[in-house]
Amino acid sequence: MRRRERYKRLIMFLASVLIIGIQTGAFAYAWFHDYCRADVIGKLYWNRGNWALIALYAAMVIVVSKLFSAFRVGYMRVLDVILAQVFSVLIVNMVAYLQLALIGRWKFLTHMGPILRVTGFNLVAVLCWVVFMRWIYARIYPPREVLLIYGNRGYESLSKKLAERKDKYVVKGSMNVSCGLEAIKEEIPKYQAVMIGDLPAHERNVLVKFCFERNIRCYCQPKISDIMIMSSEKIHMFDTPLLLFRNCGLTVEKQVIKRTFDLICSVLMLIILSPVMLIIALLVKLYDGGPVFYRQDRLTLNGKVFQVYKFRSMRVDSEKNGARLARKGDDRITPVGRVLRNVHLDELPQLINIIQGDMSLVGPRPERPEIAAEYEKYIPEFSYRLKVKAGLTGYAQVYGKYNTTPYDKLKLDLTYIENYSFFLDLQLLATTAKILFQKENTEGVEQWQTTAVREEKRDQD
Repeated sequence: MRRRERYKRLIMFLASVLIIGIQTGAFAYAWFHDYCRADVIGKLYWNRGNWALIALYAAMVIVVSKLFSAFRVGYMRVLDVILAQVFSVLIVNMVAYLQLALIGRWKFLTHMGPILRVTGFNLVAVLCWVVFMRWIYARIYPPREVLLIYGNRGYESLSKKLAERKDKYVVKGSMNVSCGLEAIKEEIPKYQAVMIGDLPAHERNVLVKFCFERNIRCYCQPKISDIMIMSSEKIHMFDTPLLLFRNCGLTVEKQVIKRTFDLICSVLMLIILSPVMLIIALLVKLYDGGPVFYRQDRLTLNGKVFQVYKFRSMRVDSEKNGARLARKGDDRITPVGRVLRNVHLDELPQLINIIQGDMSLVGPRPERPEIAAEYEKYIPEFSYRLKVKAGLTGYAQVYGKYNTTPYDKLKLDLTYIENYSFFLDLQLLATTAKILFQKENTEGVEQWQTTAVREEKRDQD
């Protein structure tokens, strides 16, 4: 069984090497055939220089593809993998062209044809690769027959999500933990995998150990404490292993790096995107003559209240009856605002908040004080998100949706806080480009909901 699993992983690894090789080969052909000429670069490279340039291109393909998770066929939906590969190709070839322009002292500005052909070829290649790899993946990793074990809440939500990934999971059975641990243990060996929902810690731990002893694949919804444990520092006191929880948010050096990166990027983005922002401002103003910007109190680091800036996407009197989240088909949203929300352009003015120091490029979504207070009645740990600054994008924004439950948002945000790194920020910023094209990320809450906390109430009931 383990040997067969290793062969499957080897096939997926070789497939990744194949697409890297194809893209690098296309660039190498363009370099030797079109660019490596005295009339283009002025001075020819030695052989080592040529191969170093090609190796650098291959390295860029690997790094950028990793940033976008472009090799995670099977784990991600087909559209997500395609978008990841397309963005990777475009960014790698854009950077490669700028690099070539510098080498040729900007003579390359008149030689765009070859790099455009490389880009076109690579786009076709990655699309074919994704289709082929989905076919391969479906055969070496057929959907697993899963036993779903659930507790007093979350069954409907979890089963619905599993139903959306029939390419990976087929729920063949389900049992409530109230059936008893012994009865569940008798059923588990009949399935290829077990999906454990939000169970009490004792029952969950017993089942995880049972699966571990029998080499049965086990998927488990983590609790908040689990996320903290996973990111703790492993140390030893003589022969006793310990877990160290620092519980202090970001260290000083991480804060300095993050703030420097925020300032540089937000200023550059504000300058580059200013024409787009001007057009948006005119469209908002011309539609109904109301204010262009919308200011609202939000929470950031340590519970500080600040005013967030957004392009107004709703009617002027949209909250005369109190604060509530946008609903599906919300008639308060203007036609201009609907377009802005679908591609997240209404949030561009938050670059000003980042420059002012109230927000960061990456962090938890800034919540309104009154809505956060409502969430904390049912999830006291919701305030844990305030150990870092609120962000323009973030872990929960990338991997969740607008209507994701507060409990799941909290777990996603804590995953970011507890595992923060500069590379993770880069990865989330890169991945944000993909979700601009995914409308489901902006779905509102249901018509009966004022805040997403209502689902938490129903689950608890």
